[in-house]
Amino acid sequence: MSRPPADRLSIILVMLCTFLGAAAQILMKMGGNGLAGVTGAQLLAEPVLLLKNLPLLGGYGLYGVSTILLVLSLRRGQLSVLYPIISLTYVWVLILSFLIFHEALNPWKIGGVLAIVSGVAVLGRDGRS
Repeated sequence: MSRPPADRLSIILVMLCTFLGAAAQILMKMGGNGLAGVTGAQLLAEPVLLLKNLPLLGGYGLYGVSTILLVLSLRRGQLSVLYPIISLTYVWVLILSFLIFHEALNPWKIGGVLAIVSGVAVLGRDGRS
């Protein structure tokens, strides 16, 4: 049995949210790296340092867009199916962190990713009934 069009659109929107959320995390990490050596006191005294940090602002902006898309998707879709899909953001962050920041992969991380993907697949299958 195929999903109604509203459900498919909701799933597409949530998947887009996972990509945007992962990109936001990567941009915030880049922005944080750009603040190396800046203390919390300096940020409080000169908040303009945050406003000048384009990767950080871009990350926050992507989170905002992602939140709007999530609200739109939740209007018509099943929360119990859509919300677990958001956990795929962790998968994209792991992959991007490996590719961009050269962070190490280990069996635990790979096992965690496999568990997330398996869980989303099982929950998505349940939504078809």
